[in-house]
This record gives sequence, structure tokens and C-alpha cells, in this order.
Amino acid sequence: MSLEQKIADTLACLKQIEAEYSPAIFANSYGAEDMVLTDLIARHGLKIDLFSLDTGRLPAETYTLMQETATRYPVIPVKVYFPDAAQVEQYVNEKGINAFYESVDLRKECCRIRKLEPLKRALAGRKAWITGLRRQQSTTRTEMQIKEFDSGNGLEKFNPLIEWTEKEVWQYIRDNGVPYNALHDQHYPSIGCAPCTRSIAMGEDVRAGRWWWENPDLKECGLHAKVSSLIKP
Repeated sequence: MSLEQKIADTLACLKQIEAEYSPAIFANSYGAEDMVLTDLIARHGLKIDLFSLDTGRLPAETYTLMQETATRYPVIPVKVYFPDAAQVEQYVNEKGINAFYESVDLRKECCRIRKLEPLKRALAGRKAWITGLRRQQSTTRTEMQIKEFDSGNGLEKFNPLIEWTEKEVWQYIRDNGVPYNALHDQHYPSIGCAPCTRSIAMGEDVRAGRWWWENPDLKECGLHAKVSSLIKP
């Protein structure tokens, strides 16, 4: 399938979400895929809200892109959700500022506080949410579908770029002059919190730089953990 056809199919999916699942919201983490979807939503004037999660530990380059995105796409403001300050304070004071390196459980607890709790607030009252997930990204995402029911959050979840390749994502970005995170040019294909993200070497998996000290088959923060029952589109 050509990139042009994939763009058309993705746009059709977004328009269906707009028409049939309002109010829907798109989770923008400012990765390359999410910038493609941001551009499509803005370019076609779709009535889909956008949000991002500021964990408090994002790289400086991500904040730069957040500002650049607001300037480039003023018609679609991205609402920012922050973690509960009291929970962050308790975790840091009791476990340590970088306790997530010590065990998978402590890392997941950090992700719960900084990502999962704000996500639930962002999704409250919505009929569907949209992500930039692709099957090619990780062994934990190979079975994901374009449409799933997110039982954990009680709403539909759409992954419109699920079939796109990394090459196609970057071709779209180049062809349309879409802004992107400067860390991508420093061999960071997947970008999360600064202490949990590193650059990768030639030939490594694109998700190898995320939680690199853990088993790659289990590396999810919980936002996209496989707990949903699949529904065919």
C-alpha cells in the first residue's frame, strides 16, 4: 500500500472518530508519529481535542517542541495534564528521586503516578481516545489493532497509524515540514522521560532506548499495556 493511500485511510479513520465518537481526544506525546497525527488533525480542521502528559521529567527538547507546536498549530491547543503533586512528593521522599531504576515495580509505580493517573483525568467523559502507536515499534505492540476497546479506561481506543512504517512517518514529516523533537536527530527514535530514555546504536530496536535496563517484552508504562479486548474495525 502506498503512503498516499495510508494517509487517506488515516484521515478517513480520524473523520469517522470525529463523526461517531465525539467527544474524542488525541494523546500527543510529541513523538514523530504524534506530530503526524497533530498535523493531519490541524490541516483538515477536525474537531478532535488534544492533550499531553507533562510528567515533570521530560527532556528540554520536548518542551521546546511543545512550544513550537503551539505556535505552528494555534487552532488546536494541546491541554497539558500534570501528575498530582502530593503523590509525586510522597514517592520521591519515600522511595528516592530515581527509585525507578531499582525495580520494575518501582518504575511502574512512578509511571502510574506521573502518567496513568493524569491520563484518567484526561480521558474522563470521552467516548474515544487516539494514539500514534505502530506495530513496528515494539514486541508489546505487534497484536494491537486499529480499533480496540480500552477496558481499563472504559472507552474506545484508536491507533490510526498502526500499519505505518517508520520510513513512512518520516517521509510525511519531510514532505509536509512537520516540526519534530530534536532528539530524533541524535538517535532517539522513542522519547519519554529524560532519565528513562537513551539514544540507540545502529541496528538496535527502535524501543531499545526506553527503560533499557528491563526485559524488552515487558517494556510498557501502562498507558498501552495489553489489557483491552480487541474489536475488529
